[in-house]
Amino acid sequence: MSDASIRVLVAGLGHMGMSHALSYQALDGFEICGLANRTIKGGRELPEELQRHQRFDNFYAALEATKPDAVSINTWADTHADYAVAAMEAGAHVFVEKPLAETVEDARRVVETARRTNRKLVVGYILRHHPSWIRLVELARDLGSPTVMRLNLNQQSTGDAWTWHKNLMQSLSPIVDCGVHYVDVMCQITGSKPVRVHGMGARLTDEVAPEMYNYGHLQVFFDDGSVGWYEAGWGPMMSEVAFFVKDVIGPKGSVSIVMKQEGDSDQGSADMDTHTKTNALLVHHGAIDADNNLVRQDEVIDMTDEPDHQGLCDREQAYFLNAIRNDVDLSAHMEDAVSSLAIVLAADQSIRERRPVDL
Repeated sequence: MSDASIRVLVAGLGHMGMSHALSYQALDGFEICGLANRTIKGGRELPEELQRHQRFDNFYAALEATKPDAVSINTWADTHADYAVAAMEAGAHVFVEKPLAETVEDARRVVETARRTNRKLVVGYILRHHPSWIRLVELARDLGSPTVMRLNLNQQSTGDAWTWHKNLMQSLSPIVDCGVHYVDVMCQITGSKPVRVHGMGARLTDEVAPEMYNYGHLQVFFDDGSVGWYEAGWGPMMSEVAFFVKDVIGPKGSVSIVMKQEGDSDQGSADMDTHTKTNALLVHHGAIDADNNLVRQDEVIDMTDEPDHQGLCDREQAYFLNAIRNDVDLSAHMEDAVSSLAIVLAADQSIRERRPVDL
């Protein structure tokens, strides 16, 4: 593709959609040709740099009117698959926020459309562009096999954050919405096949539907003997003690992402930057001498100058731009997105049916 600016239609202007729109506005190579959001004509305020762009309250009308080169889909998850397919059928490349779809079948339909239409499909796995997480995966792979992975992201959400989470839980549980990120990390670390999932959940509030739960915990078993768990809870009742656990253990030692928490930080667990910002990686070497004493001291890798949430979104969209311009093969990226979705949906099934689920 030529170096001409890629005209992008941005659909959805919530937390992530707004960040991505600001990335397209700032990055050399993109040109926003339209903003689509259901409430955009109801007096919604936009940042000054976005105010000049054409606005639509209907995605399909925006797609027809703007005829974009690319579409950025940041809407509710129940629209992701249909919007992505429509965009690619119209000739546009697609960036879609996670999760790719609400079902594995729909996710596969999106991927097959990308292949058939020869369009690029990038799924919003922001941790793949995060320096700390990239380094964590590299270090964890050197710990030997099997691997134990302990990950969580609990959020004591109140105010607007709790309203946002309740809206999300009309279609997705916490372990499905955020779990795809962390299960994807587990799969990157082990490089082995997930074979079984256990899940458990609890409904800690009457403010969500009776069939929904706002706390969930999943365990994944891999065919090399590795195991991993992920925990996610949303709501004003959630504890902020140990809300951020990112820990990987292997025969040779462990590596952890460490940050301030439990009242030591100005940012709470519901703050978007808290989800991605870290302070350091702690590397522990498990080798011992004849007296069973450790032979190496722990290492601390400083990560305090890493990009903030907006900076990570910029990196994510730069990846999308490069994939389009340089015809990057995204086959593995797309398959990984389907696989991680299948795992968290199996965990959701396990919770609802109260039984383990084989993959």
